[in-house]
Amino acid sequence: MNDAFDPATAALLAPTGRLRASINLGNPILANTDPATGRARGVSVDLAQALAERLGVPLETIEFPAAAKSVDAVTGGVADVGFFAIDPLRAAEIAFTDAYILIEGAYLVREDSPCRANEDVDRPGTSVVVGQGSAYDLFLTRELKAASFLRVAGAAEVVETLRRGGADVAGGIRQTLVEVAAATPGLRVLPGRFMVIRQAMGLARARGADAHAALHAFVEDAKASGFVADAMRRHAVAGASVAPAGAA
Repeated sequence: MNDAFDPATAALLAPTGRLRASINLGNPILANTDPATGRARGVSVDLAQALAERLGVPLETIEFPAAAKSVDAVTGGVADVGFFAIDPLRAAEIAFTDAYILIEGAYLVREDSPCRANEDVDRPGTSVVVGQGSAYDLFLTRELKAASFLRVAGAAEVVETLRRGGADVAGGIRQTLVEVAAATPGLRVLPGRFMVIRQAMGLARARGADAHAALHAFVEDAKASGFVADAMRRHAVAGASVAPAGAA
């Protein structure tokens, strides 16, 4: 990756003298908790560490169980940067880089469900459970017109709600749902995807255009240099791909 940022850029991105990174533990493709150390690990943590090193400041990770709380930390000034799915609703307050990873959103249903394709979900009388404020919640709220929604705290609650019959369909990350279905008799994943989730870094719009440009450049360099691909291999990430280069 490229050389260190100048002191002025470091002051923009880490004004407290340390980089405070909001980490969403609700997306296991990007981050989870190391059972041996109790600390966060994953692709997003590696990116945060690399950014802190280029800024010449220590890293402080702030972990949250769900995306919505991670967003709130950045918009509220508790964190300097975060890792989010790009969404127009969030973009009102968050300035996103281009995506660094692409992830598929899919549906999980019980084996006896009449739903055989994604198109079968949006029907009256069908209830869809999603994580409150997640990328799939925001997207499906706009896209589905006839189905009803049940919003719960996080990914574990989504699966449990479906399993106990509290909803007809669960929306989530394809890789995670495939693993759940393989380990849980009576559940299956619908073929295909309902969305491509574009995972990016972001900061509060109030930080200004220069801070956003610096963060965008960092993400583009992380993709072009192979850092993101290496991090995905290091953390055994499957079912996702490195995003293509973004606009300058």
